[in-house]
Amino acid sequence: MTTPSVEQVRAQLASVDDPEIKRPITELGMVGDVSIDQAGEVRVTVLLTVAACPMRDTLTRDVTAAVSRLSGVTGVAVDMGVMSTEQRQGLQQQLRGGRTEREIPFARPESLTKVFAVASGKGGVGKSSVTVNLALAMASQGLRVGVVDADVYGHSVPSMLGVADQRPTQVEDMIMPVPVRGMKVISIGMLKPRRDQVVAWRGPMLDRALVQMLSDVYWGDLDILLLDLPPGTGDVAISLGQHLADAEVVVVTTPQEAAAEVAERAGTMASMMHQRVVGVVENMSYLPCPHCGPDHRIELFGSGGADRVARTLTQRFGYAIPVLGRIPLDERLREGGDTGDPIVAAAPESLAAQELLRVADALCGRTRGLAGRQLGLTPAAR
Repeated sequence: MTTPSVEQVRAQLASVDDPEIKRPITELGMVGDVSIDQAGEVRVTVLLTVAACPMRDTLTRDVTAAVSRLSGVTGVAVDMGVMSTEQRQGLQQQLRGGRTEREIPFARPESLTKVFAVASGKGGVGKSSVTVNLALAMASQGLRVGVVDADVYGHSVPSMLGVADQRPTQVEDMIMPVPVRGMKVISIGMLKPRRDQVVAWRGPMLDRALVQMLSDVYWGDLDILLLDLPPGTGDVAISLGQHLADAEVVVVTTPQEAAAEVAERAGTMASMMHQRVVGVVENMSYLPCPHCGPDHRIELFGSGGADRVARTLTQRFGYAIPVLGRIPLDERLREGGDTGDPIVAAAPESLAAQELLRVADALCGRTRGLAGRQLGLTPAAR
């Protein structure tokens, strides 16, 4: 049996994608030396962006599997090296498409990514739970989904996805989002030196943090970007309107009157920043009766909150704002947030998961209008 050539091995390695960047390792300059002895033993050196790359085991496994498929290979040994400073700088420039300046890719006129900001008037209404489950629901449809935990003070998305202790890889000053369940996720919680460290920032720092998570992170090509905003109408909501004017806003409320009243303010803030509110989600809408069945709804927190918010904002803005969904109370929704196994993945057959899937379908099926969007056109001189 003849042994494969170095060229054949390198061609086979083109089928291996970097787990974080999602592009072939050959294209990214991550393949170093390749050697083959007479017995068919192949030795491959993979150049990591940093020595402590969290995906080194995945790369070793994928490279071994790919090369082993070649006829004549009797064994594969994978050595891990580290890119030089020049190589990392070259990779960074390649990922930025040759641009040296930082920019928010989703703010570019030609961006095809749908950006949804999930907002609420007050805390405790389940906004982060809704964000995480919507992201998983969209990813389950085969969409490329990114999640920004923009709730700087109360970041909880990493814990809800079971990655609170993971840290992103950095290539020079470019950050790789953490891959989770087929999605890409970034949070201030992942950028802190310690999990228990408190974030105590004011206005300018909050704006800088949001811009960093949008511009310094390599997102690649996304179909959907979800941002979990802090509750209320503060600095981050204003910064979002300034940096991502085309973002569409989903308002989360509970049925009770107090939550609905402040949810209206969150929607009004979005309109003040020239963003479009695309719908209202009512969380903790009702409790399916454990004795009579789901047809009997126990309204623990009252009723009509989402309808009030949708009706008020429709009258205020002059365009129809629908109630996208009413998510019932379910113990598994809370448990999934605590264990890092959200209900959409853990119990997709549940009423709450089914309602979240319907909301995701409604958002994914929307087409973006051109009203208010920058088209990147320059008038021609006559």
